[in-house]
Amino acid sequence: MRRKLRSPLPQRDGLDPVRLHLPTDGRWATVRDFLVERIPKLAEDRIDEMLRAGRFVTQDGPLAHESPYRPGSFVWFHRDVTPETPVPFELEVLHRDEEILVVDKPHFLATTPRGGHITETALIRLRRQLDLPDLSPAHRLDRATAGLVLFVVDPALRGAYQALFQDRRVGKTYEAIAGYDPELALPRTVRSRITKHRGVLAAVEEPGAPNAETRVELLERRGDLARYRLLPRTGRTHQLRVHLNSLGLPIVGDDLYPEVREKSPDDFTNPLQLLARSLEFTDPTTGEHRHFHSHRQLHWPETRPTTEDPPHPTPREGTSGS
Repeated sequence: MRRKLRSPLPQRDGLDPVRLHLPTDGRWATVRDFLVERIPKLAEDRIDEMLRAGRFVTQDGPLAHESPYRPGSFVWFHRDVTPETPVPFELEVLHRDEEILVVDKPHFLATTPRGGHITETALIRLRRQLDLPDLSPAHRLDRATAGLVLFVVDPALRGAYQALFQDRRVGKTYEAIAGYDPELALPRTVRSRITKHRGVLAAVEEPGAPNAETRVELLERRGDLARYRLLPRTGRTHQLRVHLNSLGLPIVGDDLYPEVREKSPDDFTNPLQLLARSLEFTDPTTGEHRHFHSHRQLHWPETRPTTEDPPHPTPREGTSGS
């Protein structure tokens, strides 16, 4: 396994430096030209200021304004951190030992820094609060989704725990509150091809060989809504949201499916009613059977009364998708 390059810059207040790879087919004369095109959110004069201050570095040292572009090399820098609206919900630590940390993440808190969410993320909060600078995620949970996230405390074991998820050796159970369709046979397995295009908020289902699979089970019904157990076999972006929406059952609080709705980043109302309920796996270092369960609860909105309310899944199993 190829070892990750060690950054020439130290971690700063829980934040790792950003690493950029200079493509081998690069057409830029200088690294500055590449940075101006690669980081459009930074104005050219700000990039020039950072170059003068020696904030862009390679393993050979700080870059200058005229430093030539070297294909295949790497550049590190610390991003400018702007104040973020605090997410007004706490992380709950469910388990901590020398190898791993398991937390119960609230809605609206991203797992790792990305886009406009840098300091208000589970990773940075935990590094700072627990004094664990080497903490890293074994997997990720969408910002909109609440529930269990596994982090690795010992950096030497990161690959082993990440491999559990990559090799589908983790039993993951989710729950969701979504619409109810009495004509839909459940339980069923949904299979389809899901693609997430760069720069587009919502993922889409496209023709082709399935790359996503989810088992959907009915747990209970309240009026025109129901609570479902979701058992994903794969882990595509927004997979559970896409699959329930494809069944005509968009999740309560979903602002992407069936259509994208504008929502302010500091609006913490109407959370997506999707919860990562449990994680189960054989520990790759001890051989111990591990099982973790979220303490969080989904919230039912007001439902319209119904005269029929069968609490159990129908006996006939359905299948949808390719």
